[in-house]
Amino acid sequence: MICLVLTGSTIEEDLAQFETQKAYVDLVELRVDLLQESQRLSAVDVPDKVEVPVILTCRRVSDGGSYNQSERSRFLLLEQLSKGNFAYVDLEDDIRRLPFEQNLTERGIKIIRSFHDFNGMPNDIYHRASRIAERHEIPKLAVTPKTVIDLITLFRIEQELASVEQKIVLGMGLMGVPTRILYKRMGSMLTYCSDTAIAPGQIDARTMKMLYRADSIDERTRIFGIIGNPVMHTLSPHIHNPGFQGINFNAVYVPFLVDSVRSFFILAETLKITGFSVTVPHKQAVLPYLGKITREVKQIGSCNTVVRSKNLWSGTNTDYYGFIEPLLPEIESARVQTALVIGSGGAARSVVWALRNHGCKVTIVNRDIEKARKLAEETMSAFDALEHASRYEGVDLVVQTTPVGMSPDDDGDPVPEFTFSGKEIAYELIYKPPYTRFVTRAGAAGCRLLLGMDMLLRQGYLQFEAFTGYHYPKRVEIYRSNTES
Repeated sequence: MICLVLTGSTIEEDLAQFETQKAYVDLVELRVDLLQESQRLSAVDVPDKVEVPVILTCRRVSDGGSYNQSERSRFLLLEQLSKGNFAYVDLEDDIRRLPFEQNLTERGIKIIRSFHDFNGMPNDIYHRASRIAERHEIPKLAVTPKTVIDLITLFRIEQELASVEQKIVLGMGLMGVPTRILYKRMGSMLTYCSDTAIAPGQIDARTMKMLYRADSIDERTRIFGIIGNPVMHTLSPHIHNPGFQGINFNAVYVPFLVDSVRSFFILAETLKITGFSVTVPHKQAVLPYLGKITREVKQIGSCNTVVRSKNLWSGTNTDYYGFIEPLLPEIESARVQTALVIGSGGAARSVVWALRNHGCKVTIVNRDIEKARKLAEETMSAFDALEHASRYEGVDLVVQTTPVGMSPDDDGDPVPEFTFSGKEIAYELIYKPPYTRFVTRAGAAGCRLLLGMDMLLRQGYLQFEAFTGYHYPKRVEIYRSNTES
């Protein structure tokens, strides 16, 4: 089930939230602690005003809530409100049995007994859940994984607590996002969503339902993903998941914040992950774990696509092909023979090797000239300091590979002194914002523009083929969440 957490300060706001989200959810959690004090007693009637089951929750401050009055007053409030037609009442695992709990049981209202840890994960997490289940209550474990090893512990819960039929398990924070999407793989009966995230890592209900189809994941669903640090800004799930849906492919693509590549490969075996994309800083760290790599990966020393094949992991680099594809006609016609590459990081490596392998003369400029020198020596290119970029005005192609100009630094320009003549092709790898200052200046001069979003899509389509064996479907729109313009 997908559970919408109602976060309004009034009953009216909560009901409005439900109306806009009801197509995507199976039940709601009414957070009484978030309501204005004058509104709280009116919450008793909410179950009669919505068409789905309602969880009654009044969360104290120590557990991430907003109720800051005495425990006695909180218990009295819960007792009064529980007279409503709620399906569940959420109570913390460290409070003594309350007088009205017997009445809840007799009326068929199920008790969720919750444990929260915003700082980490307890060592006895399995024992805690078992102890609660023995009391015929639903254990809820909301913990904060700090490492991929913690994630492995959470995803083992389905196996370790297979006898506990009803349980709620979730990992909070960015590291825990996969547990919210893959909640069924932990045996969790529901996942929480809200438009205004009131717990770290929460996703909005529409995205959970329409992009990830989390409630449709079953034991046959193939899991793909992207690993990086940071990674939650990625648009890759917005490419692959609509593609899977477009060809009726039972799969889901999930972002994984990864602190240790070695640990992730253990998690990949635990979840039977079929393939994954790789972004910074792991494109080189994955190489020792691959049984097979393409010529480009060996040459570049960087891998962005990993696929499970015949019990081994194979690696390729779709950045290489996604970058060079639109330039091939220009290179073959001799329109592009010289290039200036700004930056010498991981993205630049793919760019420079692709250009050199197709016969282009390349000059690399970078703030750290030693890094530029090293890449230039590996690729038989020229190099110079970033501040000397204007010396190379007149080249056929200028490629911007640095993060300068990426949101939120929208005003950044890595080569403000470089003057475009209008004859160059300007190639920007940043895709957010779609038009950086670098691109805007080049466009104003009359340059042909190649944008980061186009490259992202091209390399993503190539990954999709590597993952599924099928071409990316035509007429599939890239998913946009409620928060995107």
